[in-house]
Amino acid sequence: MTQSLEDYLEAIGILDDEGPVRVTDIASRLGVSKPSAHAALHALENQGFLTRERYGTAVLTESGRRQAAHIRERHETLAAFLRDVVGVGAETAERDACRMEHLLSAETLDRIRGMVERARHGGDPA
Repeated sequence: MTQSLEDYLEAIGILDDEGPVRVTDIASRLGVSKPSAHAALHALENQGFLTRERYGTAVLTESGRRQAAHIRERHETLAAFLRDVVGVGAETAERDACRMEHLLSAETLDRIRGMVERARHGGDPA
C-alpha cells in the first residue's frame, strides 16, 4: 500500500469513529480535492479495505478496520515518542510522526514503542 493510501485509510478510520464517512469529510480532513479522495476510495475498495454505500459513504471492512487501527497505532506511538521522549512540541510531533510512520521498520518501531512505554512508567527511556 502506498503512503498516500495509508494516510487515507488512517483518516477514514478516525472519521469512522465520529459517524458515517463521506468523500467530502475525507477531502476536508486531508486537504485534498474531492476527485482525489474519490480515486483513493476506489483504490482502497479494490484492495478490499472498504465498501461504498448509498449516498457515497465509505464503510471499512474488517480488514480495513484492522489496517487503519495498525496505521493509527504506529502514528500515535511515534507522536508520543517525539513528544514525551524527544521533547518536541505537539504540532511538530504530529507532523513528523505522519512522515515517519511510513518509513520505519517493524524492528525500529518496536524499539520506539518500548521507549515510550518506559517513559510513561517513569523509567529511563533508553
